Amino acid sequence: MSTEFNELLQNPHGDNLQIWIVGSREQVIHTINEFHVKRVVADRSQFSPLIPAPLAPGKYMTLLMR
Repeated sequence: MSTEFNELLQNPHGDNLQIWIVGSREQVIHTINEFHVKRVVADRSQFSPLIPAPLAPGKYMTLLMR
């Protein structure tokens, strides 16, 4: 994993829940929108930027910390 992912895993905010969403670009964007519409998150900005998944070629991922 890259340094960026290692930094995400080392959570300085305690034991916050992390939700990792991995899939095709369209699937990830759809799930982000679905979380917002169903009011799981108040704002889409709570997700990390969309980035290529390191262990899944052709897939993308985002991270939601609650």
